[in-house]
Amino acid sequence: MINALVIGNGESRRNVDLSKFSDHTLIGCNAIHRDHTVEHLVCCDRRMAEEAINNPDTADTNIYVRDDWWRYYFKIRKHKNTKTVPELPYKGERKPDQPLHWGSGGYAVLVAASLGFKNINLLGFDLYSTPSHKVNNIYKGTENYSKHEARPVDPSFWIYQIAKVFQYYPSQNFKIINDASWKMPKEWQRLNVSFENISQYTS
Repeated sequence: MINALVIGNGESRRNVDLSKFSDHTLIGCNAIHRDHTVEHLVCCDRRMAEEAINNPDTADTNIYVRDDWWRYYFKIRKHKNTKTVPELPYKGERKPDQPLHWGSGGYAVLVAASLGFKNINLLGFDLYSTPSHKVNNIYKGTENYSKHEARPVDPSFWIYQIAKVFQYYPSQNFKIINDASWKMPKEWQRLNVSFENISQYTS
């Protein structure tokens, strides 16, 4: 296992041709299963997990859920590939250090790191709202998602938590693929983190 593509659901990935990542293992978040088949899918929200498990196209997908839901989905619903999200690689006292406050995006990056991939690319991790995308998510306004006019989510927890993955997996290479105008958070500016312009991957 060498290359992994962790796919967030930010607007920047809307026109990306995923076939250009044919040599990557795909790790996705939440509703990506509606449009693409991924090998690993992280659903921290119970409604998202329920939707994913009910989709027949995920029969061979490893679906990661929170520990307290795993018994229900694996033992009662009998979805053979249901797994628990990985344990955090560190202990902390702050609110964003608690597993309950980690979301699907952070856990998806952690899944890639904990599975041992050497090169891990992050696509669609836009973090910030924009004037044209107040809720920066390609699934906004659909079932189980915020409405278009909802208040944007503060990305500070996402930034902090993903930075922890970069910190605790220093021998793995992480690359952020996004628009040229996207700003790398200072917390992500580490020797094992790089940036690549998304333009070469859009169709």
